[in-house]
Amino acid sequence: MSHNGVALRAVTRSVVFLTAGALAVTALSGCSSEDKSSKPLAEQDIAPVARDQVADGGTLHWAVDTVPETLNTFQADADATTTTVAQAVLPSMYRLDANGRPQVDPAYLESAKVVETGPKQVVLYKLNQQAVWSDGREIGAADFAAQWRALSGKDSAYWTARNAGYERIEKIERGDNDLEVKVTFARPYADWRSLFSPLYPKDVMGTPDSFNDSARKKLKVTAGPFQVKKVDRKDDEITLVRNPRWWGHPAKLSEIVLRAVPRDKRATALAAGTIELAEVDPEALGRISLAARAGATSGASPVAGPGGRPAHRSGSNLEAADALRSWALAHGDDEEAADDELSARQKKRRALVAYEREQAALKGFEIRRSLEPAYTQLALNGASGPLADERVRRAVARALDRKALAGVVLSPLGLPAVPVGSHLALSGQDAYADNSGALGGQDAKEARALLADAGWVPGGPVEKEKKKGEKAAGTEGKKAARDSAGEDGEGDDGSYTVGEDDKGDGQDPKDHRGSGDGPRHLAQDGKQYANKLKQGGAPGAYAPKGTAAPADAAKKALAKDGKALALRFVLPSGPGSQTLRAVAGRISSMLEKVGIRTEISKVSDESYFKDHIASGQYDLALYSWPASAFPATDARPIFAKPVPAADGSLNVEQNYTRVGTDQVDQLFDQALGTLDAGKSRSLIRKADARIWAAAGSIPLYQRPQLTAVKKDVVNAGSFGFQTPVYEDMGFLKKGAKPSADPTGH
Repeated sequence: MSHNGVALRAVTRSVVFLTAGALAVTALSGCSSEDKSSKPLAEQDIAPVARDQVADGGTLHWAVDTVPETLNTFQADADATTTTVAQAVLPSMYRLDANGRPQVDPAYLESAKVVETGPKQVVLYKLNQQAVWSDGREIGAADFAAQWRALSGKDSAYWTARNAGYERIEKIERGDNDLEVKVTFARPYADWRSLFSPLYPKDVMGTPDSFNDSARKKLKVTAGPFQVKKVDRKDDEITLVRNPRWWGHPAKLSEIVLRAVPRDKRATALAAGTIELAEVDPEALGRISLAARAGATSGASPVAGPGGRPAHRSGSNLEAADALRSWALAHGDDEEAADDELSARQKKRRALVAYEREQAALKGFEIRRSLEPAYTQLALNGASGPLADERVRRAVARALDRKALAGVVLSPLGLPAVPVGSHLALSGQDAYADNSGALGGQDAKEARALLADAGWVPGGPVEKEKKKGEKAAGTEGKKAARDSAGEDGEGDDGSYTVGEDDKGDGQDPKDHRGSGDGPRHLAQDGKQYANKLKQGGAPGAYAPKGTAAPADAAKKALAKDGKALALRFVLPSGPGSQTLRAVAGRISSMLEKVGIRTEISKVSDESYFKDHIASGQYDLALYSWPASAFPATDARPIFAKPVPAADGSLNVEQNYTRVGTDQVDQLFDQALGTLDAGKSRSLIRKADARIWAAAGSIPLYQRPQLTAVKKDVVNAGSFGFQTPVYEDMGFLKKGAKPSADPTGH
């Protein structure tokens, strides 16, 4: 993930004090169904088969976002690929099941339990007697102790990104034998299962130099079904090979090659045969789906498509045109040429031949789809401006139809369009409960009442805009937004205000392709969307600059102290961000109906998070957080109340909305300090209800997980919550069929 997702344990957070009495006591007590377990909204989709149906050997080429800067997951620049490598080559005492719940990994651990609660909490780990490092040494207490000392926070020479939980440990010692590890906590710690996953050898954790440097580029000693053979930064790939000392079920694959491939190039790489597995975006989904439909009617004769080219009967002419156009853009053709139907006749022929070759190659792939263990939220920056007022934030939240927003993203993909009801867990996890009732559902009348109570008056007087960049209320102003949006020096990379009654100049900006209600809409151009807007608007689209506002928009505009209520909505501009921009467009339309104008400001992917979200240079933004099996530990930094630092700045940790309360912090602390699982879960849900009431973050939908996989690749794809079982991945044996009982070994 790029800007859409943030590694939950590897980033740093903010806030405005909330008014008292915002939430009724009854809402905070938790719902009556609090103890009922939920189910994941979508199952994992990995083509599961029994191990005896998987061929021995073979190399799986797996597309990832990056070759990571470090292989140490506890360093600040660790990323998703760092985690993937660690899962394949290092021990984890616990792994997540299909419901996102931690389970003992029997390859490393026979058992782990709290054996004493007073005067101190003591956890006894009993290790698998076969568990050894790749150098032959047994995994034992020395490794646990080295990791604790490195991550405890007591030695600043270790450059750690986090020490959550480890700072609560008082001592680690050997038990009755070499296979037992006894961990004593100075303070009770409910999330003790989060520790030592992954576990690094004492060779890595033993000294600051080895922790800080040696594990960044290579891992010499490992203990998983695979080991790291090579990190090739020149060719952007990491090669994992079978671990000959692995004591569990032997890995079916000989090698896994993690190859860095940009998201917008993955369909091309799949067709070229350089990768067999890749998470893809809806545009690539459209290309692969079209190839599959074409394959289903391969015996049919072609029909004439636009410009005289053939188009498959299984898809409309528009689909074929969109697919060919998106292929041309992905292969470097300029947009103007693509819009002109690749005007030169020779270029048309060449593109068509290449396109047909790609379509033929993509017939060998399928899309496995589930929901990612992460949710996308609307973040409201409460540090200053109108959103510093809790009433305005709550008005924004009450203006939103969250089910409709989930539908924009998930319904076209065949996934359940159910809004996320918790900030701290997802459906299927123990801590999940829908606490959105603490804030309330969509209610435009209530939203307007909240705005009126905050002093925002419909049709109120607005000071005349200054010639040199007047700042809109709560924003950096149009000029600042436009200056930061583009890199071409023109200062206008799609910044425009939804709700302004400007007279359109008839020009269609090139960079305003919206994401409609299907994958093929993601490749449509500004002209097609302009036509749809004239016909009443495309689902999920947002108005290009210059589009006239509804006739009564001016009457609805709100003002206070001479300033109009306008919020700067910052969005990434990269090729994988069409869906976010579609959601933002729908949100802007909903807010406009209650009198809130939004200024859309698109910025580069590289600067989106660092220069805007983390630094607080936004009013509204869309980004995602991964779910955690340990929310009391992992989610606390995201919602903790910011505190002043010694230098006078505000320490926000990971709370980029700058909204938090003492009550939420206290509930997290209480949840962390109780060893009663039911009580801890109840406290987490109460904290979530208060986070909803503060309206700094509005969860919208669980992110889709679309994985393109070669059809004969099994036990791999969209994993959902579950930790992948790397030793079971492979290629289906010739003549074999998926097993009815994929759990067999």
